[in-house]
Amino acid sequence: MVMETAICGRVALSPHQIFQPKPGDKKPRQKQWTNRNALMAMSIAGAGKGGGLLEKPVIEKTTPGRESEFDLRKSRKMSPPYRVMLHNDNFNKREYVVQVLMKVIPGMTVDNAVNIMQEAHHNGLAVVIICAQADAEEHCTQLRGNGLLSSIEPASGGC
Repeated sequence: MVMETAICGRVALSPHQIFQPKPGDKKPRQKQWTNRNALMAMSIAGAGKGGGLLEKPVIEKTTPGRESEFDLRKSRKMSPPYRVMLHNDNFNKREYVVQVLMKVIPGMTVDNAVNIMQEAHHNGLAVVIICAQADAEEHCTQLRGNGLLSSIEPASGGC
């Protein structure tokens, strides 16, 4: 690797002067760089006239049966929507249900959580969110993990 000249203020320094100060120097050059304005530019480049050598980009390869992150995002956008349903229960306090909804569902506001909790309490069932199947399964699992009764169903069918 070839190192180019570093420019400090108006004095050109070679890399050897910067990293290997002379024995007679009172202050090494690195300590003088504490003032931000002193260092104007320092470039370290590889061989050649055009600057540094770029490394070969890493191409994401997936193993069979495993999708890349891009494929997962694409499939979630294209997959049919699912409803996450909240069922009424006689065990959890209303305040707790609101807290869990806000914790588990991204972007859930207090007002929306209260409305969903009230609907489930009065009607026995409420739609929490409509999203891709993978997300719906995750939300349902998290709601159940917090002690709430939850299920998912396809959003295309029914009323």
